[in-house]
Amino acid sequence: MSEDLPDSLIPYDEIVQEALRAVVGRVLGEVEQTGGLPGSHHFYITFKTQAPGVDIPVRLIERFPDEMTIVLQNKFWDLKVSGDMFQVSLTFNQVAAHLTIPFAAITAFVDPAVNFALQFQVQGDIAPEPHDEAENDAPQVKNEDGSNVVTVDFGKKK
Repeated sequence: MSEDLPDSLIPYDEIVQEALRAVVGRVLGEVEQTGGLPGSHHFYITFKTQAPGVDIPVRLIERFPDEMTIVLQNKFWDLKVSGDMFQVSLTFNQVAAHLTIPFAAITAFVDPAVNFALQFQVQGDIAPEPHDEAENDAPQVKNEDGSNVVTVDFGKKK
């Protein structure tokens, strides 16, 4: 018997990634409907700044040419969620900015209040490049052992 598995004709990795990104959409949609974050919940959302459909100010693209992390906690407004993206307004160094972010551009979603995280694989990237925090009033949070991180990687065997 051969240990080599045949390539799947069903794109399981894409299906799972899409389903996990739907979790982000549902959570943000509930925040939009209720008008705020419940309890001490807050979110770190990392996304590719050059991904198709991302619309952010040029000054942010210049500062974060590959990837950036935003924080939804105290100072955000105009959150609007649709089937494949969300829009939100934040301040960066005291300057307001409106962002449009497709769920397909998201590489990580973290709710440190309950130690929950999702990480998404990006086609063609092995690992995200290092980047600065977006400085939109992010609290300092340390990761501890036992976090609820869900990572999905369906690499093909060669």
